[in-house]
Amino acid sequence: MTEPDLQDAYALETPDDAKRLYANWAETYDRSFAEDMDFVLPARVAQAFVGAGGGGPVLDFGCGTGLVGQHLADLGIAPVDGADLSPEMLRVAERKEVYRKLIEGNVLDGLTIPTGTYAGVVSSGTFTHGHVGPDAIDELLRLAAPGAQFALSINGAHFEAEDFAAKFTTLAGKITDLTLPELRFYGDRAIGDHKDDIGKIALFRKA
Repeated sequence: MTEPDLQDAYALETPDDAKRLYANWAETYDRSFAEDMDFVLPARVAQAFVGAGGGGPVLDFGCGTGLVGQHLADLGIAPVDGADLSPEMLRVAERKEVYRKLIEGNVLDGLTIPTGTYAGVVSSGTFTHGHVGPDAIDELLRLAAPGAQFALSINGAHFEAEDFAAKFTTLAGKITDLTLPELRFYGDRAIGDHKDDIGKIALFRKA
């Protein structure tokens, strides 16, 4: 079987497609993608969250193999829960021993988490092509307590194609302090067609 890659991830169309892809990619993801592509985004999301004053308890949405959780732990943020569609990715995340608990589920179906549970929500690499669109933010806001800090990375092309700007406009009154700093997702060692991909980190608080 050919090793999955970023092009395969960007070609996803349904949650079932995602589950199949990440079932095959989970065990090698950290090495064959994160290391080889110099994937700096998880560290930058964690740093942006802490820099904005974020703290625990935190939900790491689309936690994958636990890269953001690892960086949050290094920065002294706890407790952190992770949620992801892929049980195989969650098993890899569990080995990192940085999560209080891990939750399998599709955010668009609603997660089995009580309203107002979290003081912070982070996400790295989930709001991108073939993955999750802006409507998922509604469920994440439900899970957050008033004043909760958000740090959500959004792929630049996906931001435009799915009109995240319009979504944030509709959330006026529900969120405060919105900023959208732009950044590169990959470091200087990245290669391939997507090595210069850029996006935004949506930083805001729940009103």
